[in-house]
Amino acid sequence: MKSEERLKLCMKAGSVEAGCDEAGRGCLAGPVFAAAVILPDGFDCSELNDSKKLTEKQRNELRLIIEENALSYSVASCSPEEIDHLNILWASVSAMHKALSGLSVTPEHIIVDGNRFKPYEEIPYCCVVKGDAVYQSIAAASVLAKTYRDEYMKNLHLQFPEYDWDSNKGYPTVAHRKAIRENGITIHHRKSFNLFERQLELDF
Repeated sequence: MKSEERLKLCMKAGSVEAGCDEAGRGCLAGPVFAAAVILPDGFDCSELNDSKKLTEKQRNELRLIIEENALSYSVASCSPEEIDHLNILWASVSAMHKALSGLSVTPEHIIVDGNRFKPYEEIPYCCVVKGDAVYQSIAAASVLAKTYRDEYMKNLHLQFPEYDWDSNKGYPTVAHRKAIRENGITIHHRKSFNLFERQLELDF
């Protein structure tokens, strides 16, 4: 069954709907962020798409549009300690639950990017694989989660410049792994992740 058809089966026409997405699941350091966004009926922004396909400048511009036009939005996170305790999947879901709790408007339906979620306050929900490329509320949540997390990592970079977090945002780049080998880990690294991956290729 197509995601659009499945979505129609589990939502009510005209319901107040919140889109949810996360950012930072694949990082070695920093929190995982999530956002929940409720857009008004008739909202249409052609530039809004999967945040991973947008430039940083486009994401930051869209963030302002989303924050100005959303009926309600909320951004939340789970710390590296929570990630190590829960694992990254359920920490991402927990961050989404926190974001939903921060909404000033209670949604009647939730759509989530991906294929795993846990019920939130008995509100009906649907998981939509690659939903951030199809549904604007999920795309909006993706943009907010990504921009807020990038901002957080840039600020964290000022305290730990050797890890280049203003550039890699905590993702496992060659330079980030090299910095870990040379400087060790920080309190912001996820200890349950493979931080000291064996070097398989020579650095040139």
